[in-house]
Amino acid sequence: MGMLAIIVSLLLLMLLAYRGISVLLLAPLMAALAVLLSGDGAFLLPIYTDTFMGALGNYVMQFFPLFLLGALFGQLMADSGAAQSISNGIVKRLGTHHVVLTVVMACAVLTYGGVSLFVVAFAIYPISRELFRQANVPKRLIPASIALGSFTFTMTALPGTPAIQNAIPIPYFGTNSFAAPGLGIIAGSIMLGLGTFYLQSRVKKAAAQGEGYGTHTERETDTHSDTDTAPGMPLAIALIPLVMVIGLNALFTYGVFPAMDLSFISDAFDNVTPSRQTGLWAILIALLSASAWLIITRWRHWQDLKATINQGCFGSLLPIFNTASEVGYGAVIASLAGFAILRDAVLNVSPGNPLISEAMAMSVLAGITGSSSGGLSIALQTLGSEYLAMAQQAGIDPELMHRVATLAAGGMDTLPHSGAVITLLAICGLTHRQSYGNVAMVTIVLPIAALMSVITLGTLFGSF
Repeated sequence: MGMLAIIVSLLLLMLLAYRGISVLLLAPLMAALAVLLSGDGAFLLPIYTDTFMGALGNYVMQFFPLFLLGALFGQLMADSGAAQSISNGIVKRLGTHHVVLTVVMACAVLTYGGVSLFVVAFAIYPISRELFRQANVPKRLIPASIALGSFTFTMTALPGTPAIQNAIPIPYFGTNSFAAPGLGIIAGSIMLGLGTFYLQSRVKKAAAQGEGYGTHTERETDTHSDTDTAPGMPLAIALIPLVMVIGLNALFTYGVFPAMDLSFISDAFDNVTPSRQTGLWAILIALLSASAWLIITRWRHWQDLKATINQGCFGSLLPIFNTASEVGYGAVIASLAGFAILRDAVLNVSPGNPLISEAMAMSVLAGITGSSSGGLSIALQTLGSEYLAMAQQAGIDPELMHRVATLAAGGMDTLPHSGAVITLLAICGLTHRQSYGNVAMVTIVLPIAALMSVITLGTLFGSF
């Protein structure tokens, strides 16, 4: 009965999330349903106040600074005109003859530089629309192009990316955002290369069949209109904050923190282990510094700096509480007796290779929640210590475990009920029927292929 309770709860969560009901409400309700069906109704209220809210609060406490600074930096990039300048610069250099690659690279540069994928989608869509219309390429391919550049290799594979998915494993494995850089680059190259090739093949097939841009009622958004942004800036200047995010992250990760004796922190804070936190601290310093640079250097050009800062800060609240609610839901599920059966099944998928077991756990939970960060957080909170122990016993580098975890979480996270997919299609004014097949190919099938390649290489050659 315990397993049935979990399955029913998860299926309803997926179905209702697909229909657009907020996970802020769904997560506690579906957690309560699972508790009631499992026969633990007498403990419903303490499970909610202690287990659910405890896990939610711990997640917010640990990762809110990253969500806050990431959203603020993305808003500053958008409203300063930097994001637009970078997008226009890439368009000028690649032109309209390679519209798919142009859109993918514009999204990749922005997301790898720390701009939120939702901000990128809003900023790039108007440019994508005009490019695809001029080249007479079907509009239905725009979501897949944006998703490939925003939801895949820059989010989970490339070393040093400030994406939340790349930061979540840090405290569990004692790693940093540059974990297993060689394998990350290989995985990223597979996703970018095969994804671009696939989408380009769709463009050629559409042209051969005489399919053009199509007739659409275009959807405009007011969120990032030209009137809301400061005057444009030269491309070289616009790239500086992105370079700062990556450069300062690397500098503090490999230079500053390793050269410092941080034992005094452990002496003052019993629950803080600096070696497990410096990777996260480096990302925070990089985002804060780049945000400050944008504010100071563009001081005279801001239309309404206060509004930009407020919007950026407020923009961090819904994403983190959505994810934290999913983490709370996962904590409740993990406390039920039926979860022990599921946990043992996942852990025993491949007893001799914890990489496969870890990949399975991350993929399943990311698919269930429709969120890479939510699935990753739930899996690591419930199984992180077991995977670290299994890795140490098998002689596997924690950096390899880190990279496999992030790649696996970025595979099944874009099932149809995914909030990111639903938001992207809404921005583009398209439906699942029109565009989801191509989105699934570049965000599910190809990332899984990259994940399998990394597991194979990591098993044979270790972390590099």
